[in-house]
Amino acid sequence: MSNQFQVDSGLGASVQPQASVKSVPQHLPELDSLRAVASLGIIVTHVSFQTGTGWGFAGRFDYFVAVFFALSAFLLWRRRGLHTLSGYARSRVARLLPAYYACVVAVMLLLPDAHSLTLTQLFSNLTSTQIYVVDGLAPGLTHLWSLCVEFFFYLALPLLVWLLGALPRRWRIAVIVLGGVVSWAWGFVPFVADYAKDQVNSQIWPPAYASWFAVGMVAAECEEAGIGRRVQRVLQPRWAWWLAAVAVLWVASREWFGPQGLIHPEPAEFSRRIIAGAAFAACVVVPVALAPRDKSWLTSPLMQALGAWSYSIFLWHVAILGLAFPLTGVPLFSGKPLDFWVILAVTVAATVVVSAASYTLIERPGRHLLLGRKRKDRPRPRHTSS
Repeated sequence: MSNQFQVDSGLGASVQPQASVKSVPQHLPELDSLRAVASLGIIVTHVSFQTGTGWGFAGRFDYFVAVFFALSAFLLWRRRGLHTLSGYARSRVARLLPAYYACVVAVMLLLPDAHSLTLTQLFSNLTSTQIYVVDGLAPGLTHLWSLCVEFFFYLALPLLVWLLGALPRRWRIAVIVLGGVVSWAWGFVPFVADYAKDQVNSQIWPPAYASWFAVGMVAAECEEAGIGRRVQRVLQPRWAWWLAAVAVLWVASREWFGPQGLIHPEPAEFSRRIIAGAAFAACVVVPVALAPRDKSWLTSPLMQALGAWSYSIFLWHVAILGLAFPLTGVPLFSGKPLDFWVILAVTVAATVVVSAASYTLIERPGRHLLLGRKRKDRPRPRHTSS
């Protein structure tokens, strides 16, 4: 492996030579805000489930997890090769762990539903291994399964750089695409397909989501190669791509497409779900990543602030959602549309406040501390990517 595994400001990465790295924008503000959109979208799907609306369309907002994965892959793959391997590892730890541990420990200590945690849940959530053990998902922290998958990608990235870095770009893209397509068969692997309720749900292990990461990696390769004017024109009408993303959500939310809620899907149903998630991520991420704009609603001060807080928004929202019901007197699974809007408003408002505090008091200072930076000597990082 090359001894230069570059990470832009410790937050994003690529395998190109130095001259090529300088040819692409180092910071794309719209992508920060897009992560905020994804965080808020995931809140919608969790509120819809816990209020029992039965709205399949809102339930499929969980595809914003695919947006998270594609964004992370794009930002890391586009700037691979700029730091040493140890520098990359250090930046990942500094970026992710302070807020992660603050949330996990706080939920374990303060959330009433979490007082019944088992030792397995305690240990696995502290080590982000909860998807690999039986009943590892803990109250208030169930959504962190997706971070287990992302953390695996971060660990695998240096190996991917080593394996693919020497290949010509067209071959790299072909291998990435092939890996994503092959991963659609993960649900059919015998030990995955033979899932029983008292076993580990290996259906949600990292290989299942390779195509979601592949979307971002291929986008990064296309950015390196350069985007022609014809492609730029195709990507420019953002409304058309958002409309396509909505269409994907609608199709995926139909009963004939696959089960809704927490019903364990059959292998073919799971494969369709993953394919649809990859398509959704492509519609949302690729136009913004490859045809960025200096001015748009995504670059507004509000969206940029939410983008900075987006990691904390994702971390804290499930615990706050759990508290929103007793605070408002709304019963779980009431099925009333009004209850959905009340719980959504309370959850979003409280989560944003808590997340702003978490970012200001824990996430950003923790990152500076672990990277050995002094706040007075460093400007506020422009990247908020994972």
